[in-house]
Amino acid sequence: MKTLHGIKYLIFDLGNVIYDIDYQRTFDLINSRLPREKEKLPAAFFVSEPHFSLEKGLISPEVFRDAAREFFMEDWEDEFIDEVWNALLVDIPMERLELLRKLKEQFPLFMLSNTNAIHFEVVDKVFRDKLKDGEWPHLFNKLFLSHEMGLRKPDAAIYREVVNRIGGEPQECLFFDDLKENLEGAEKVGIKTHHINHPKALINFFEHVQ
Repeated sequence: MKTLHGIKYLIFDLGNVIYDIDYQRTFDLINSRLPREKEKLPAAFFVSEPHFSLEKGLISPEVFRDAAREFFMEDWEDEFIDEVWNALLVDIPMERLELLRKLKEQFPLFMLSNTNAIHFEVVDKVFRDKLKDGEWPHLFNKLFLSHEMGLRKPDAAIYREVVNRIGGEPQECLFFDDLKENLEGAEKVGIKTHHINHPKALINFFEHVQ
């Protein structure tokens, strides 16, 4: 039986922890408009400087779209680039939202996500559509979003800033993420972590704690 003894704050990543994402959907949509010799470019773009700069809020969506056109050497319209970029956003299962509602009765909840302005416009709408009127702004005590903070995981600075803004101690925080490198970054500053490695992992974790 796992225990939450000593934990005062719960911090959740967004993608594949709360919100299901599927990168292959974006890859497939891009490749539907690319010649075969460019089919490896989508995966490379996800680890490119324009992507990381967008996630840190260092460039605007307009600059990002221009960078995408240059990277792929394709004269794509803005609407297609946004469609491609948002294709990876699948859905938020209601069972996870119900879990968050229950946890909210016992803990302050926080979101810590590497995201961007293009994605979060869709994310915001999906949360509002799935929750009761007025519930979404209060589900989390605070959203820590990379593009608003100018920082991104797994840099130690973002975790220190989160702990500082929460006002607690690192060891009082429990952080859920699907990527081990992000968990390791959090652990380096003393935050406790749990790896979400399959779709039911978050639900299962809280079914077996006391």
